[in-house]
Amino acid sequence: MTGAITITPSEIIEYNYCPRFIYFMKCLEIEQNEDKRFKVIKGREIHEDKSTINQAYLRKKLGVVDKKTNVYMLSEKLRLRGEVDEVLFLNDDTVAPLDYKYAEFNEKMFKTHKYQLIHYALLIEEKFQKPVNRGFICYTRSSNYLHEVSITTEDKQESLRIVSEVFDIIINETFPKATKTKAKCDDCCYRNICIK
Repeated sequence: MTGAITITPSEIIEYNYCPRFIYFMKCLEIEQNEDKRFKVIKGREIHEDKSTINQAYLRKKLGVVDKKTNVYMLSEKLRLRGEVDEVLFLNDDTVAPLDYKYAEFNEKMFKTHKYQLIHYALLIEEKFQKPVNRGFICYTRSSNYLHEVSITTEDKQESLRIVSEVFDIIINETFPKATKTKAKCDDCCYRNICIK
C-alpha cells in the first residue's frame, strides 16, 4: 500500500448526518471525542462480546455456510477502509456483511445503517471476489432482531458518488453547506464552532 487517503463507513455516516463533520474532522483535524459517549462505549462492548461468543455459530436459516468475524478491509481503489463485524458466506455463492447495532428496530431502518452496509459490501466484493446483494443488521436492543437489507447496483453507485463528495471536501478543503435538518445541530459536538 502506498499510504493513500482512505475513509471509513463511519465517516460516511458522519457526512450523511452533516457534511460539515468531514470538514471539521479531516480538514481542521478537530476530534469529536465520541469515545466518551455512552452509546459509542456500549456499542464497542457489544462488538467485543459478539466477536468472542458463539464464534462457530452459523445462521443456517439464512443459508450461511461459513463466516469470518471482525474482518478489516482496505481498498485504495475504492478509497475505503473498515472493519465489519461478520462476513457471511452464503450457499448461493454470494457474501453478505452483518453489523451489530446497539439500537432498537422501530420498523424503519436508519439510512445511515444501510449506507454503512453498502460500503462494507463494496469492500467485501473487492476482497473476496464474490457478489454481495444483501446485508444484515442485528439490533441488539430489540432482542437481537435481524433485519435483512437489499443492496443493489444502484446503491453501490450512489455510495461511490458519496465517497467522491467526501473527497472533494477533503482534497479541496471546501467548507460545505450545513445539514438542512437544524434539529441535528442540537446534539452536534461541533455546534459551538460551526457557522450556522
